[in-house]
Amino acid sequence: MRFGPVPLNDTEGAILAHSLQGASRKVAKGTELTAEDLADLSAAGHETLTVARLDPADMHEDAAAEALAHALVPDPSAQGIRISGAGTGRVNLYATGAGLVRLDRDKLEAVNAVDPMITVATVPDYHRADADGMLATIKIISYGVPADAVRRASAGAGDAIRMLPPVLSSATLIETRVSAETPPDKGRAAMAGRLHRMGISLSQRVVVPHREDALAEAITAAPGQLVLVLTGSATSDPHDVAPQALRNAGGTVTRFGMPVDPGNLLFLGTFQDKPVIGLPGCARSPALNGADWVLERVICGLPVSSADIAAMGVGGLLKEIPTRPMPRRDAEG
Repeated sequence: MRFGPVPLNDTEGAILAHSLQGASRKVAKGTELTAEDLADLSAAGHETLTVARLDPADMHEDAAAEALAHALVPDPSAQGIRISGAGTGRVNLYATGAGLVRLDRDKLEAVNAVDPMITVATVPDYHRADADGMLATIKIISYGVPADAVRRASAGAGDAIRMLPPVLSSATLIETRVSAETPPDKGRAAMAGRLHRMGISLSQRVVVPHREDALAEAITAAPGQLVLVLTGSATSDPHDVAPQALRNAGGTVTRFGMPVDPGNLLFLGTFQDKPVIGLPGCARSPALNGADWVLERVICGLPVSSADIAAMGVGGLLKEIPTRPMPRRDAEG
């Protein structure tokens, strides 16, 4: 591609690099100049135009963006992705339904390494997306790029971006109470919102005393495919009431505690092949916390090991909480 100033009379068919005001109208940048455009710009006094002129071996920015989008998403239906139309060298990728994004980092880095003018920007791996949520944008920075560069960027890029849909459809939330009073429904409302956006229905409310025997019985009777436990008193040890109740019911505890803040006091386990998540107290708020990361993976059928949770610590400092009794930063005095 050739780029630079050219006498106006020699620019028909070239691409205007910068928007200009003509005698009767504005001619937008990116316009493939016609004789009519040139006449209008000439009447306004323009004599030289900065333009891009594609060589025979080049692809127009829109064609290049479309080609790369289809290379990344060769099977939109299977990948759960909708490809937008092209404009100004850009094509966007959108989720067709709620779920988690999975990325092949090596493939995407290889695409971006081919030519600085060929770019793909994505949301983070494991990002939760709603239907029509943007997952990635493909942008060709220049008005044209060598077709060979597009071919090299496209080679091996297939299936680098994929949506994982939910595989569970129902959940039971078990709440424990430390007194005779039923706890406020704030926590249930927050969890219902999280589950609803993933298409998960919540069974009727279950509230039991904060005792191992009562909680073990509730876990055994829970009808949902996913069992969630929200205790009235914080779970502070692997053998505290909630994880021990899961063991007493015949289940197993995979992990207690996570290096994500807020969200430290989470535990994960199973009961008769059902995933069980012991929620930290911060799950009573709709704000992002570590439980969201585990919950979303479980709902979408991804196995979550103790090592997976341990790896969440990098990037796991989510938010400072003003009411924290011992704030993370030293008090100023």
